[in-house]
Amino acid sequence: MALGKIKADTLEHSTAGSLDTQYVVNGSAKAWVRYNASSGTPSVNDSLNVSSMSDVNAGKHSYLFSSSFGNANYAFTMGGSNVGTDSRLLLNNANAPATGSFQFVTINGSSAATDGTHNATVFHGDLA
Repeated sequence: MALGKIKADTLEHSTAGSLDTQYVVNGSAKAWVRYNASSGTPSVNDSLNVSSMSDVNAGKHSYLFSSSFGNANYAFTMGGSNVGTDSRLLLNNANAPATGSFQFVTINGSSAATDGTHNATVFHGDLA
């Protein structure tokens, strides 16, 4: 059985109108990850375009993308839970982001690095 191609510049719905496919391509998340670092052995619960996770030290984790971004100017959204009062997530390589990986640190209200259960981290940008 031969595989075919679908070519479309616009998606149309019978009641919701139409949408240029560039909005879908440019607006879709290219990577995301949900992980748990509170169990002593950090693990990825589920992900898209994340091939591996490394535990650097308390509160600091590194992730590799399965497919690299076309450049290091991607946007990201991060969230966390169960990491203590007034927890914050800091992208550790925010000043020097990489196309093939990202690293961040979770700190609590006392600015101490803290492991915990974390929500999704989502990345938007163009893949290489």
